[in-house]
Amino acid sequence: MENFTPWSALSGGLLIGLSAVLLMLFEGRIAGISGIVSRLFPPYSDNRFLSRAGFLLGLLIAPFLYLLFSGHIPVIRVSSDPVLMIIAGLLVGFGAVLGSGCTSGHGVCGISRLSPRSLLATTLFMAAGFITVYIMRHLIG
Repeated sequence: MENFTPWSALSGGLLIGLSAVLLMLFEGRIAGISGIVSRLFPPYSDNRFLSRAGFLLGLLIAPFLYLLFSGHIPVIRVSSDPVLMIIAGLLVGFGAVLGSGCTSGHGVCGISRLSPRSLLATTLFMAAGFITVYIMRHLIG
């Protein structure tokens, strides 16, 4: 229970939901990070570069805002193996393309719209995560 943080989880979830609603309201777009990033690079299909860059800038600034309000940044351990990180990044990118979106687009925005495709994609994301954790913790060690 040492990692159980209901208030920060609730406030983070509310902010994610609010940002998704505001992006849909003002831009008419789904808050899927893979789609936002992919449309930052030419050729542009519209003139919304600044709003996409601003959305991503907000994601990058968020930890510093958390530090400002809480006084600390949570410790996150990430592998220091560059080959493993490259392979993981490529697999995530491939999965986002294969699934026609990422966990944020399907999990946050798609499920809230009751999209059958997003419900299936999110179920598969979660199942893959559960299986990966089981293999890494119990079979590999």
